[in-house]
Amino acid sequence: MKESLNADFGKPARMDTAAMDWQASPSPSVWRKRLDLVDGEFSRVTSVVRYDAKSAFHEHGHPQGEEILVLKGVFSDEHGDYPAGTFLLNPAGFRHAPFSRDGCVLFVKLCQFPGEGRDHVVVDTATAEWQAAAPGVERLALYRDDDHPEDIAMLRLAAGSSVPADAIDAAAAPKGLEIFVVFGGLDAGELRLGAGAWLREPRGTDRRLVATADTSLYLKRNHLG
Repeated sequence: MKESLNADFGKPARMDTAAMDWQASPSPSVWRKRLDLVDGEFSRVTSVVRYDAKSAFHEHGHPQGEEILVLKGVFSDEHGDYPAGTFLLNPAGFRHAPFSRDGCVLFVKLCQFPGEGRDHVVVDTATAEWQAAAPGVERLALYRDDDHPEDIAMLRLAAGSSVPADAIDAAAAPKGLEIFVVFGGLDAGELRLGAGAWLREPRGTDRRLVATADTSLYLKRNHLG
């Protein structure tokens, strides 16, 4: 039987990666904490991934795409160096040989960016122009294409501010959402999400998410239907 984890996208899921142990990967110098997995190794998977210093992979492609947010360190391939805060979308047909000279930590989604003809996207969130979205909240659009269902963004919240309800409710995310807390934390009443927390909801959420400190989070919507 092939391994799976949080593979029913019709159910909510939550993982605290800060409390999880690193697990081995097929590479002896690359480690991971898997959040969801469908159909075993080399399939649809969401993970936090750690490259040890001097880690490298041979050249390979990603038939259903690859999505990366660099959390720590510098991730590299033959196309460039990507410091913490860089967001990448590598579409079908894109090939690279990734490595890290000094080590890095990544949030990675594999086999979740299907469709021929998509753009290759690189966004440096540290230097990009963020837009005011609500009091105490800034938003940075990372990806949206009218020919595909999902949209991806980063939010920055000042301590005490709330994630805008109209960004995460069922009307905004009828085909689901994911949140990954990059730094800071969110209070949702009985639910606390610290740095490294991951939340998946199948049809948006009516939770009120309040920043417990200055907070940055990744938000992906409408990709689970």
